[in-house]
Amino acid sequence: MTAAATHWLTLSFDDGFAKSFRLAADIADEFGVQADLNIIASGCEPGFKPADEYHNVPVGGWDLWNELAARGHEIGMHSWDHANHAKEPLETVLQKIDRCMAAFERHLRHFARKDAVYYFPYNASTPAVEAYLSAHVRAYRGGGSGFNELPTAATRRLHCTAFGPGNCEAHLEECVARWLASPGGWLIYNTHGYDGEGWGPITPDYNRRLYERLLKLAHVKIVAPAAALKSLAAA
Repeated sequence: MTAAATHWLTLSFDDGFAKSFRLAADIADEFGVQADLNIIASGCEPGFKPADEYHNVPVGGWDLWNELAARGHEIGMHSWDHANHAKEPLETVLQKIDRCMAAFERHLRHFARKDAVYYFPYNASTPAVEAYLSAHVRAYRGGGSGFNELPTAATRRLHCTAFGPGNCEAHLEECVARWLASPGGWLIYNTHGYDGEGWGPITPDYNRRLYERLLKLAHVKIVAPAAALKSLAAA
């Protein structure tokens, strides 16, 4: 795919489910693209307590995340403990963000916070939280329509959409159709896992069909956010 692509797609996976994330990486490898895999840092720690019923799925550890990163896939920060950043006291949120970034620096090889994207739990944030992150990371992903302009060096906030509970493929198809009919831009759509894992999952077969269909289009590029944003500086 060339730099002339006018339509970028990120299909992200959140929460660090071991089985689904390994399969997402395998499927991405089949099509020569990077998977966008976002993990809860404390999920790699002993005594991890799932945030809710949608997180009651076995999660991976740093060995797996380093393995997938070494294969070229993107491992993103999806907070320390998946608490809603818009509902906790600001001081608590900032302490957890620092703890999350520090865990990634300790355990994920080649991680650099200045190049990273931070993925808000529940796609929820506040202006104060975003201002704090702007001094530490390349960008952050929050809620919205999921439709973004193609990024520039000034891009900081990425808008993401999702659907759930239950299979999100019909909603994703609607978003993809609107995106393809548009003059161009970056669609960021978040699922969590495959075959019932997490909030708003898809199936592996659907993922393969989607990539196969889209990658036949010369104007479409499938990207992982941190790598896509970093490439702007190198262009």
